[in-house]
Amino acid sequence: MKPNTQRTLILALLAVLMIGTRVNHWTPIPDASWAVFFIGGFYLRNWTRWAFPLLMVLAVAIDYAVITGQGMSFWQHYCVSAAYWFLVPAYFAMWAGGLWVARNYSRSWRTLGLTAVALLASVAVCQLLSQGSFYWLSDSVANKSVAGWAANYFEWLLPYLRTTATYVGIATLVQAIAAGASKTDALPGRSDDARKR
Repeated sequence: MKPNTQRTLILALLAVLMIGTRVNHWTPIPDASWAVFFIGGFYLRNWTRWAFPLLMVLAVAIDYAVITGQGMSFWQHYCVSAAYWFLVPAYFAMWAGGLWVARNYSRSWRTLGLTAVALLASVAVCQLLSQGSFYWLSDSVANKSVAGWAANYFEWLLPYLRTTATYVGIATLVQAIAAGASKTDALPGRSDDARKR
């Protein structure tokens, strides 16, 4: 399969995953958005310039459809404030983690360790930007304090990390199986020059 065909398929699968899980954050199948951006950074490195914005627009469109579909105004919703736009750098933190893993990818246990470190760092930064901006900028939070912010940050960090790690773990397993079945070290998102190094 040609690299662009692989990337197109991966982008489509990531979009379907986000549509299927983002529509309701509280369903038994948790929201995969953070993992979608991490996995996207890994596989769609050469398409970052347009794939990241495309997935970002999709995330906002899903939120808009869900909120207005419930008869509410998008701009009046609890989750939409000036802080909502911090999702762009927050999600890019996830994308950057995937990019970093892709740049350091090799068929070794070392890559698994790098993935774990990158995932932990990306989730921590994503949570800092998304939760921190909501806590400090949203009118929905009363009686703001550093202690209250820190308690809220750590209360939600582990659930988000667990959910994201589950999806990324599944993708890592699929990648390992695909790499094991392949005779080349080809990786979607990496140029031929990068593979020769």
